[in-house]
Amino acid sequence: MRILFMGTPEFAVPSLDILRKKHDIVGIFTKVDKPNTRGKKIKYTPVKEYGIENNIPVYQPDSLRTEETFELVKELNPDLIVVVAYGKIIPNNIIDFPKLGIINVHSSLLPKFRGAAPINAAIIAGEEETGVTIMDIAEELDAGDIILKGTTPIYEEDTFLTLHDRLKEIGAEKLNEAVDQIENGTAKREKQNHELATFVKPYKKTDCLINWNKNKEEIFNFVRGMNPFPTAYTHHNDKILKVYAVEKLDKIYEEGENGEIVDLIKGKGFVVKVNEGSIILTEIKPENKKNISGKDSINGNLFKIGEILK
Repeated sequence: MRILFMGTPEFAVPSLDILRKKHDIVGIFTKVDKPNTRGKKIKYTPVKEYGIENNIPVYQPDSLRTEETFELVKELNPDLIVVVAYGKIIPNNIIDFPKLGIINVHSSLLPKFRGAAPINAAIIAGEEETGVTIMDIAEELDAGDIILKGTTPIYEEDTFLTLHDRLKEIGAEKLNEAVDQIENGTAKREKQNHELATFVKPYKKTDCLINWNKNKEEIFNFVRGMNPFPTAYTHHNDKILKVYAVEKLDKIYEEGENGEIVDLIKGKGFVVKVNEGSIILTEIKPENKKNISGKDSINGNLFKIGEILK
């Protein structure tokens, strides 16, 4: 089968790899290259790197809505278009072009967590299970008919990164099944219940600020759902303190206010009072410094009892 693949980040690479081994990938659409964090060297997207390594033509259109891009799609003439975390809205003329349709791998159990950050959102919401959905692309965001789903538990030790890495493999496996079904004409579709839909917008910096008035479960889920990206943070002495990991503590401190450093536990880290309990800061990053463990924050006298994290 002739497949046009659209994707950008590392999440998309296993899906592209599993398709390449069985089908003719006529081209890859990926987002335009950007400079690295220091703004000097251009960094290729992981999907582009895979395409170059495997001699697949790579295209990086600024827009999918131009006549030039549509003519390119027609020239490539795919039987099926597969989209995995591409990061662009697909216009109707491209949606309607391939004879076998256009499908997407979405990293949630739709209709829950439509939108841009479903993996983070599932952890932050305290979900016990999540997964991937293989679906037809429709004009409305993540609202197409469902072809297949794959599920996984969310473990308490999961972070965004560990769950992301598990879901990218599940997504590739389920995509492979779905493409086989589409090719042999056995794929079944299920309409989504749009009344149950929830939406997740891209996280802004202000969305990553820890609210110390929440309870220990909510803060624990928030921090691990943001680890390592886009990263939870707080303010300490008017500087940004990134928080990568915390541990829940059942002890309730009567004195002090939420967000206050109220104690330390040797070998683990400083204790912060929160609603209905407390948490231990076990991995943090002070502004303009390297990540340090909670133990090292004690050894370095990073905090003083009574200081407030804002």
